[in-house]
Amino acid sequence: MEKARPASLASSDTVRVTNPSGSSPFVLTCDHASNFLPAGFGTLGLAAEDLSRHIAWDPGALPVALRMAQALDATLVETRISRLVIDCNRPLDAPDLVPPVSETTAIPGNTGLTEKQRAERVALSWQPFHSAIEHIVEDRLARGQETRLVSVHSFTPVYKGYTRPWHIGIIHDEDRRLASPLISALKRLAGITVGVNEPYSPADRVYFTLERHARSRGLPCAMIEIRNDEIAGETGQRKWADLLTGIFSNLEPVEAKGSRQRAMGKSVQSAS
Repeated sequence: MEKARPASLASSDTVRVTNPSGSSPFVLTCDHASNFLPAGFGTLGLAAEDLSRHIAWDPGALPVALRMAQALDATLVETRISRLVIDCNRPLDAPDLVPPVSETTAIPGNTGLTEKQRAERVALSWQPFHSAIEHIVEDRLARGQETRLVSVHSFTPVYKGYTRPWHIGIIHDEDRRLASPLISALKRLAGITVGVNEPYSPADRVYFTLERHARSRGLPCAMIEIRNDEIAGETGQRKWADLLTGIFSNLEPVEAKGSRQRAMGKSVQSAS
């Protein structure tokens, strides 16, 4: 499990931005980067081993995203508190924003919360994460810097008894400008099974960060899901980071007729 950080985390410490002045057109996010629980939350009533499971974070996703950011000279925005406290990749009205159950595991510390307690969690982690992305994107656009958003996640090989065959999945909505060339590049690789809107799709409410910060502005975006047994160790993390870096180094959005207009027509989702 990730090494514990100081219990006195302030909001400014619950999100980390790496390479904020990156020259790459890509801005990476890692929405479930950490399994850390500040001291005031205890273990949320869970056994210690549960906090290393996928229910608490996306194992392996952050090392991949960090290596990609370094190689691409890209900006990376990561969460530093477990999604068990609050899921930063969910809208504020989502029933699983503070999940009472994750997969099949009940989270005792997330039941019966008052509105004040929920608001404190929003202020602790959700708001700083989205404010950081907002600031970075707005600053880049003000400078006229090309900006494309990509979120990096991982998923479990088996979910509720169902075996997932994909090594990597690319999630997208109707705007396929980034997803189409990315999927094509991955499918050309031998021995790689690529999921298209698998194991999740935007219909599963997993596309919020990209909807809020990219789709609302007409920016190309895509979501990467890597099966977490592929990136459980340093060798696999390096393999996938280098593979994706090679693809992203030459990746150019494919303009789909009307996709930009549709994206620009969406309003930024409310933060209240």
